[in-house]
Amino acid sequence: MTLPHRPPWPRPAAGHALPEAADARPAIRSPDRRATGSRRRCSLAARSGMAAVQLVLLALALGGLSGCDTPTRRGAPSGNEALVEQLTRQADRWDRAIVAKDRAAIEANMADDFRQIDGAGRLETRASFVDDLMDPALTIDPYTVEDFEVRLYGDVALLSGRTRMTGRYQGKPFRTHYRYIDVYVRQGDRWRVVSVQISRIPAPPDRP
Repeated sequence: MTLPHRPPWPRPAAGHALPEAADARPAIRSPDRRATGSRRRCSLAARSGMAAVQLVLLALALGGLSGCDTPTRRGAPSGNEALVEQLTRQADRWDRAIVAKDRAAIEANMADDFRQIDGAGRLETRASFVDDLMDPALTIDPYTVEDFEVRLYGDVALLSGRTRMTGRYQGKPFRTHYRYIDVYVRQGDRWRVVSVQISRIPAPPDRP
């Protein structure tokens, strides 16, 4: 989901009440909001003669200039920025497809053996996950992902973040707050999500 992943909405089950009414203003997440890296600023003090030359050569040899004025993402090796950007955009497109209920686009991002473990420990398959999203009674508002990061391990990528999701189910508003992790695997020349797990973040206790 990276939208609803996880599950954006609480799928009501027998004996389960809908979450409290939404009162937060929804926002569309953009790739720059998903990025969690910080911009490093590098500078070299003015030196003269051979001292300056030696300093520059040493910095280049150690890779000290490689990060100057370039965004970095936590957990992503410096040589994989392009792949991190690709996966960030891919996850963002999936989010938008989920909000738009675009079945073809949603399924295109998912492996055939996709599984999701939701916040209540229930297991969803590719078919049940998509069918729930297509429910006419469900509306998911555009949302923003925070604390987003991408970690790469060869042909496996872990995408995680935190989301406050709002929407309506059967005419009643809902609001959820959760952390999620999406597992992407390279299959041939494409990356697809194979597993999603979410953990709900409890609402803070009311202050006296």
